[in-house]
Amino acid sequence: MNASSKKPKKSIRRRDLPEYLPPSNPCFVKHFGTPFQTRRSSTNLPKAYVDGFQNFYGRDFIVTPDVLIPRPETEQIIDTVLSLAGQQYLPGVKPPKRQLPRSPVILDVGTGSGCIAITLALEIPEATIYATDVSESALRIATKNATKQGVNPHNFIISHLLDKVKGKQIPTPDIIVANLPYVDLEWDWLDKTALSKEPSIALYADDHGLALIKQLIDQASELQIKYLVLEADPCQHNSIVNYATTHGYNQTSINGFILSFHHS
Repeated sequence: MNASSKKPKKSIRRRDLPEYLPPSNPCFVKHFGTPFQTRRSSTNLPKAYVDGFQNFYGRDFIVTPDVLIPRPETEQIIDTVLSLAGQQYLPGVKPPKRQLPRSPVILDVGTGSGCIAITLALEIPEATIYATDVSESALRIATKNATKQGVNPHNFIISHLLDKVKGKQIPTPDIIVANLPYVDLEWDWLDKTALSKEPSIALYADDHGLALIKQLIDQASELQIKYLVLEADPCQHNSIVNYATTHGYNQTSINGFILSFHHS
């Protein structure tokens, strides 16, 4: 999936959207201060679903109850990949040394609305982007978003984690990005009612929320994928780092919710 020659104008990024209000996750507050959660309408439906769109990295993306609503903290996945690609993403800050190939193959696992994959296609036009999801309805929304943003959705593919990479339907990527389900149903601060309108398949995972992340690390290690960029709750970071280390991955950065790894 590559961006078309006509690149939509990028609007100002808004991390302080009024559509977000702080939840009561004590772990995140302890580490990073007040986080964000989706604002709800008078009908108790998330405002993004009522409006039909949500802003992500300065662009509006179509959202329906078939997909998770993009959160501001997920934007740091984009920043992390841009840094690895040697691109400037903060005004006045010198671009870091490039770690990825000049024309990297990037795979977004669990793409949902497609906001991560599409944003990367627009921000790194020389990259080849693949996006996978287990949900056909989610991929339909991602395809609509790609078309809206001027990105070719040819490489949007149904797949569970890296099954299509192992099956050779997708080339081995240089880097994997993933905002997989990581919410633990046993968290005592969890407001299940607030999340009840969003797809549970995109939110919850077994093994304290880490089941799918661990499966992805298993598969990525087997395929010797060089770079992983993952989102998870800060309370889960130590467990993920320890698990990734046993599979040959060294942690390279932590940025809010976002962890990045390099395979040794």
